[in-house]
Amino acid sequence: MAATTESAYSIPARYRRMENMHIVFWLVKDISWCMIWKVLGIAMVIPTLTIAIIIAWRTRQIKAELAHNLAVALWISANSFWMISEFFEFDSVIIWGDFTGKHLSLLPFIAGSLFLLYYYAVQRPAELKKKKAAIS
Repeated sequence: MAATTESAYSIPARYRRMENMHIVFWLVKDISWCMIWKVLGIAMVIPTLTIAIIIAWRTRQIKAELAHNLAVALWISANSFWMISEFFEFDSVIIWGDFTGKHLSLLPFIAGSLFLLYYYAVQRPAELKKKKAAIS
């Protein structure tokens, strides 16, 4: 096997199990949304979002992981708000102009996108430049 200078990213098993449960909670939340099981869908927001925040916190030392995990937490927030807006039927209520209750979920969607945009436009190029300088 050839030697590589690329660093490896490993996750402790207990963290990986939590990440896998996160996927289960997320799927139950979205299935509940699809099936209009309001109580279960809303209840699943809590563990799904909580684990997403914990994952982001645990990866805060690795800029790429932090950016992506914050985007995921905001995606879950937006997705959950959208679900709740449909459950309580304010998704089509006009808020301003053509924007409805459902469109308020764009705020966390956009915030997550901005985290990723910053990472890829600013942070990642700086990391690559620093890495290139260290090799030279």
